[in-house]
Amino acid sequence: MLFGRLRSVLPIVALSMVVVFGTGTAASAGPSIGTCPSGSLCLYEGAGFTGAKFSVTSLNPNGTCVSLVSHGWGDRAHSAINTHNSGAAMFMNDNCVGGPYQVPANSSLSSFGGFTPESVWVPYWNS
Repeated sequence: MLFGRLRSVLPIVALSMVVVFGTGTAASAGPSIGTCPSGSLCLYEGAGFTGAKFSVTSLNPNGTCVSLVSHGWGDRAHSAINTHNSGAAMFMNDNCVGGPYQVPANSSLSSFGGFTPESVWVPYWNS
């Protein structure tokens, strides 16, 4: 019974967000906002926008909570670029609950310090 319910929820989740994986490269002069697709939150494995990159965009008008743990990115992100005109938020919990670590609109954070996100909330992107 649980499997049947889970199977019916997965297509809804798939339609509500777009997740793009890629690999980052070390940048000696630092990245520009152009290294992250428009309307996306890009998380980088290393501080200073280095290492592997995880990009996420919401197609849900209410925004989307994305489990980084489910995508193999729990506790991996250490820097971010937000190319959306609205802020995004990162959470230390896997369900976007608790005190958020804000990623302001059209901004970049070269280091989160000791913060390691396990989920992110991204706003709707209507290109």
